[in-house]
Amino acid sequence: MHPNPLFRTNDHALLESMIDEIGFGTVFASLPDGPHATHTPVLSDGNGSIRFHLANRNALTPHLAGSRALITITGPDAYVSPRWYDNRDTVPTWDYAAIEMQGQVKQLGEADLEDFLHAIIVKFEGRIEGEPWQASETSEVVWKALLNGITGFEMQVSDWRPTLKLSQKKNAAERARIAAGHDARGKSAIANLMREITA
Repeated sequence: MHPNPLFRTNDHALLESMIDEIGFGTVFASLPDGPHATHTPVLSDGNGSIRFHLANRNALTPHLAGSRALITITGPDAYVSPRWYDNRDTVPTWDYAAIEMQGQVKQLGEADLEDFLHAIIVKFEGRIEGEPWQASETSEVVWKALLNGITGFEMQVSDWRPTLKLSQKKNAAERARIAAGHDARGKSAIANLMREITA
């Protein structure tokens, strides 16, 4: 989390919308041989509970249940050029949005893991045009083999540490130029978030 309080937010609905839109995060935990990170789809229930799954062979898997972990969601980001500032006698920076969530982790039972998998499939298949693929198209043999190779987890978030660094220290005209610059570089997601947050 960025140390400047200007870049923080208490807008929980915005954070949930970011988790929902991105749907993918990084899980961090400290193991006996040092810190580890892994990447996984995530699903929030909107009430501080984040579900995810890992391969059974992942180094984190046997250590997560009953421990505290950190999950990060990385939102849009973009380089900020001093050419967009009133005073070019400065240095470049970066606009970005990210969420850190920390909490206690528990292991999901098989039924809850299957519920998670079906929910994530329906959610993301629904975002692709055309007829969606359905889990029922997978044979029971293949489904069970894949299910037996993963472990589901749920983290109850106790600490939310978001960073929305969106050029808030700049004046309105500069922020407009920065957003336009992001748009011109194909970075519309960060430009739109910037307009929404700093308007």
